[in-house]
Amino acid sequence: MVTEYKLVIAVRKDLDLGKGKIAAQVAHAAVHCALQAEKNDKQNFRKWTDQGQRKIVIRVDGLQDLYRLKEEAERKGLINSLITDAGKTQVEPETVTCLGIGPADAEILDLITGEFSLL
Repeated sequence: MVTEYKLVIAVRKDLDLGKGKIAAQVAHAAVHCALQAEKNDKQNFRKWTDQGQRKIVIRVDGLQDLYRLKEEAERKGLINSLITDAGKTQVEPETVTCLGIGPADAEILDLITGEFSLL
């Protein structure tokens, strides 16, 4: 059986961001995680890119969920990126909007993020 790889981005639903803002924040997280992985986790990065760069977006209730997910990702040694907005449009400066985790083995990511609904 082939191991599947993905990148998960968790977005705060309590901020009530517009669709375009969500898309931009998710893109920031995905790009930052991918660049980190390309530099620091070449094996997982290569497997993820070879499989089509699967990205999953989930929603979390708020900031505490993002911090909890970040701690769990770090305990497992996974690439992650907490995104903080500049505050020029919909939110105040320094608002944490989302968290990217991976790319990594999908089963490992599911253990961390599987309880949350897709966005």
